[in-house]
Amino acid sequence: MTTETFTTIIIGTGFGGQCAAMKLKKMGLSDYVMLERRDFMGGTWCQNTYPGAAVDVQSPLYSIEAEPYKWSQMFAEQAELQEYTNHVIDKNNLREKVRLNTSVESVNWDEQAQQWQVNTNNGNYRAQFVINASGLLSTPMTPNFPGRDSFAGMSFHTNNWDWDYDYKGKRVAIIGSGASAAQAIPAMVGDVAEMHVFQRSPHWVLPRPDHKFSKAERWLLGFKPIYKALRSIIYWSLESRVIGFKYSKTMLKLAAQNKAERFIKKTISDPKLQAALKPDYTIGCKRIILSSTLYPALDQPHVQVHTKDDGIASINEKGILTTTGQQCDVDLIVYATGYQATDGMISYPVTGKQGVTLEQQWEAYPRAYMGTSMPNFPNLFLMVGPNTGIGHTSAIFIIESQLEYIAKSIKHVIGGAKKTIEVTAEAEANYTNNIHSEMDKTVWKQGGCSSWYKSNSGHVIAMYPGFSFTYKRLAANFKPEHHHVTAAPSEELGNAQPEAA
Repeated sequence: MTTETFTTIIIGTGFGGQCAAMKLKKMGLSDYVMLERRDFMGGTWCQNTYPGAAVDVQSPLYSIEAEPYKWSQMFAEQAELQEYTNHVIDKNNLREKVRLNTSVESVNWDEQAQQWQVNTNNGNYRAQFVINASGLLSTPMTPNFPGRDSFAGMSFHTNNWDWDYDYKGKRVAIIGSGASAAQAIPAMVGDVAEMHVFQRSPHWVLPRPDHKFSKAERWLLGFKPIYKALRSIIYWSLESRVIGFKYSKTMLKLAAQNKAERFIKKTISDPKLQAALKPDYTIGCKRIILSSTLYPALDQPHVQVHTKDDGIASINEKGILTTTGQQCDVDLIVYATGYQATDGMISYPVTGKQGVTLEQQWEAYPRAYMGTSMPNFPNLFLMVGPNTGIGHTSAIFIIESQLEYIAKSIKHVIGGAKKTIEVTAEAEANYTNNIHSEMDKTVWKQGGCSSWYKSNSGHVIAMYPGFSFTYKRLAANFKPEHHHVTAAPSEELGNAQPEAA
């Protein structure tokens, strides 16, 4: 087995990996490789093909700033998002940089060479820098219900939808009530004979303000000033939500929760179902669902909603036995149960300086300076790391902001003799303490719910506790004094030339 050496390795080819590659190219750093565990590039919107899949942020904002697009509707559906993803990949010639079917098995710091050793199922790699862009929503989580493997029918996670299976006319159980379930349920309900929805806890739902762009409007989107102006209008309208999420529960209740309560009463006819679907926590504490079709789908004779009081006791050969003793015989079980987005956000083992593992460093909870870099792990950068998630605007905005910090860190190293850069423990601790101090003011911490935003420690790990423009400003304001820089060996890194392992 050979070992190939690059200046930079990018792990993942979703929007984070694509933006990272485009940034390196702009910096004149073309000696990089992208590692992708699947047999195709693209990440979330090429992997998640389940019925009804769509983005919940307006498409002109949920797009790469340098890659505008003539969207067909305000909230793009999966097929169009996949088209856009491939458009970005092909326009920027990223396919020539990727190694498909390459799953990272471990990442280890070589102190003597001051390089990262990346071991995969398909060969080994070395690099001065590693950018992890594997994504928060990449490792599906399937609860290990008693008897799960005994089910004789078909079952799969929304992340791995099996389109060879025809669910039409079948009895279907959907486990979960989050964003994926809220999209799949309305898309499937008209085609199935019977549907059981297992809801651990309800989400607040608001109508989806979608809009189909006319030919004339799509033509106008082709003009960059118009596209930029629309992005700006959408951005600032969404940014105002932070006032409610963090600074004003009164505003949150008046502007959103009261509207959501009226929406339940307007679209659900059965008072008992209204009560079952009404959350008991402050809106925003868990992800808000945008859907004009979910409630009408649930309020149908062939659909039964099971709450936590009538949850899953076990799974058997024929289907699901509930905690109240009801046997639900089904042909298909769909797990819309989310992802390992906090404690399991990095799916492979990472070992840094002096043998310190990421698992050890994150024993209390995941943490990183700017959600990106960590002491003991020089030249390693996490895209969408701890506390970089955003609940009110485009994740791509945060990705592009984060890359400003990563680019300046790399420039700080590349600019002189070859070196390593590592955030100091003090800077990381101060940053993290401030993040969680600010988090205490937010609805994600104080809203009275249990959500995937939190790690097992109880800390909110997935979200950034403030305005996205604040994060952008911090990321752009690189502080050399917060980092420790050391000289690297005199040996020059190779240019992707194989050498004996």
